[in-house]
Amino acid sequence: MYPVIRLVAHVARHGRNPLPLDGTHIGHHICWPWDIDPWMELNNGRTLTLYDLGRVAMFHRIGAVAAMRRNGWAPAVAGLSVRFRRRVKVFARFEMRSRIVGWDDRFFYSEQGMVRGGEFSSHALVRLAITDGNGAVPTARVLAELGADPESPPLPEWIAAWIAAEAQRPWPPGL
Repeated sequence: MYPVIRLVAHVARHGRNPLPLDGTHIGHHICWPWDIDPWMELNNGRTLTLYDLGRVAMFHRIGAVAAMRRNGWAPAVAGLSVRFRRRVKVFARFEMRSRIVGWDDRFFYSEQGMVRGGEFSSHALVRLAITDGNGAVPTARVLAELGADPESPPLPEWIAAWIAAEAQRPWPPGL
């Protein structure tokens, strides 16, 4: 089940603190018993759901949620790559960091990480689209609505390489 109460509480806790487009949203969480797998650690699917919470709070703080409501837009994950490196055991406290790294003409690229004891337990690169009934809204239009500079900061080499690799991936898949 999607943690709606957790989402509302997280946004309420952070939502009144505006964040610049290039800022990092930091949230604090606990791995609850309903977040775990049979090995008593944070489930990988729940990790992705918790990353959702961080992105929603980040979008709220940069003003994107208000812009989406005004225009009838909605966010969509258009691609994702996650690295898991350290276990998060039940009742462990951790910090989640979320930020927008840059964008191209169609997508925003967000970096997210969970940190416990000063070490990253997981890290995600997320390709995000803002959509309407016709598909992805051009990022220039979204940025204009946010009153932000349409020029993206330079994307790190590893993100540019990921974008290039994804462009080579066949679609539809040949399953």
